[in-house]
Amino acid sequence: MADGFGPVHSGRGLDSTMNPEGMDSANGASRDEPIRVLVVDDHALFRRGLEIVLAQEEDIQVVGEAGDGAEAVDKAADLLPDIVLMDVRMPKRGGIEACTSIKEVAPSAKIIMLTISDEEADLYDAIKAGATGYLLKEISTDEVATAIRAVADGQSQISPSMASKLLTEFKSMIQRTDERRLVPAPRLTDRELEVLKLVATGMNNRDIAKELFISENTVKNHVRNILEKLQLHSRMEAVVYAMREKILEIR
Repeated sequence: MADGFGPVHSGRGLDSTMNPEGMDSANGASRDEPIRVLVVDDHALFRRGLEIVLAQEEDIQVVGEAGDGAEAVDKAADLLPDIVLMDVRMPKRGGIEACTSIKEVAPSAKIIMLTISDEEADLYDAIKAGATGYLLKEISTDEVATAIRAVADGQSQISPSMASKLLTEFKSMIQRTDERRLVPAPRLTDRELEVLKLVATGMNNRDIAKELFISENTVKNHVRNILEKLQLHSRMEAVVYAMREKILEIR
């Protein structure tokens, strides 16, 4: 496909997964209904290519398409999709601008940006606007379906090269400020610190479990405890907080 995907392979390129709820569902329970997807891109040929690819997946259903952000908001309100797969740069209204409006009209919809833009500013703005994933169009066809399933199951998906840029920015944030909290940071156990450090590298629960020789359920419990102790809502927030408070350092 012209704007599209690299050769099909095993999907290992999407290792940078962050799960807001600490839930790893790569092997999760099967669904009663397919994941309903709205495809948004200003190139009709690219939209059609995605539809053909996703039509091969029994658990994914493309319920509609849109050619720009304004149309995407209208379609999202009518169709209430589970996932919106959307480009960043489009005429009339871009994908990032449309994110906030889509979250308003379809609060349960999760948004994955699928774009050629590898600019840090677009990544940050997309996350702030409510996107749950940010993937580059260089990924392969099978990785698109994998990402859709992961986000539908509560994970965040960021292309590895973009995830590394996020971590670089977090490190810069620490270096730019010497502010310290007056209230001591909540104390994490040694095991929780180990888990948090591995989360910071972009590892998912299964990989963390293998690294520490513990079960995935144990990892999920540790992540949940970390978020509760830090009074945060996502793994990404936990990593930012930990680096800012110098609980851990990225070298």
